[in-house]
Amino acid sequence: MKRLVDRFGRTGFAALSSLMWALPMAAWAGSADLSPIDKTAYPWFALAIGLVMLAVWIALLTRLATIQVAPRQRRFDLTQMSSTEKRWTLGVAAFATGLVAWLNGAATVDWEPLVSAISAGKVGPALLAVALAAFLFLMVAGVWLSWRKESAAYKARVLLYM
Repeated sequence: MKRLVDRFGRTGFAALSSLMWALPMAAWAGSADLSPIDKTAYPWFALAIGLVMLAVWIALLTRLATIQVAPRQRRFDLTQMSSTEKRWTLGVAAFATGLVAWLNGAATVDWEPLVSAISAGKVGPALLAVALAAFLFLMVAGVWLSWRKESAAYKARVLLYM
């Protein structure tokens, strides 16, 4: 754990290690949606695993403050980030969240009614499809632009402290 905290910093370690509970919880949410339909998913197993891993993650975070880290520049260390870097990192997170939400919705929705309505020439469903495509494009472009700006702010911070 000390090596990982030293490599990624406290904030980076906390963010990366949060995947240990976030992924099982996402599996639980997806299987809870599908379980009533196909009767093959077992959502309570994923929920139990996610809750156990959440407890493990919280235990890790309580030990995080006691670990000594070498003083150096780290990309995702909130105490070292400039305000510009924090803003662009928040932008990346916001756009990435929107992208994941779109993908989650796209994966769990039956698209056949929308496709058949568009094929029938209905204007409303076609406008909905255009709006969904525009949202997807904006989220991908937002992640890309925010990441570029955040990377430039990080490079400027590293050059400042060299």
